Amino acid sequence: MAIKKAAFAAGCFWHIEFKFSKLNGIKSTQVGYEGGDDTDSKVTYEKVSKGLTSYAETVELTYDDKIIDYNTLLDEFWNIHDPTTKDKQGPDIGHQYRSVIFYFDDEQKNKAEKSRNEHQKVLKNKIVTEIIPASVFHKAEEYHQNYLKKQGKSSCDI
Repeated sequence: MAIKKAAFAAGCFWHIEFKFSKLNGIKSTQVGYEGGDDTDSKVTYEKVSKGLTSYAETVELTYDDKIIDYNTLLDEFWNIHDPTTKDKQGPDIGHQYRSVIFYFDDEQKNKAEKSRNEHQKVLKNKIVTEIIPASVFHKAEEYHQNYLKKQGKSSCDI
């Protein structure tokens, strides 16, 4: 077993955490904030959700790559949101809801770029997803962790 890490932003983190958590081979998920200015020592949901920071709502996950590979995670990422809308997913609007793949090594970067290029071939609009190095991940407040599961829901009410 080889446990690896991946991180994705694709709108509201409750939705993406729920979708990834259902995949076989996912060992853990946590929601939080990534891709922002790390001079802010106390990143909070209140600040991020109001667009007062440069962070994106992100899900970080650990997975067993003997059970599920990174390409499968990328396919799920492309399928659970619209990667062609800039700073918007459904009713969520703002830089904090942008589409991002955070990579942890060159192999993930290369796979993400290749996957983006393949998915672009079947989409009419241009993919705006950022593919950037993983940075400091700030875990969200505990009540956000597995939020939809705790609420007995499979999607947001909005």
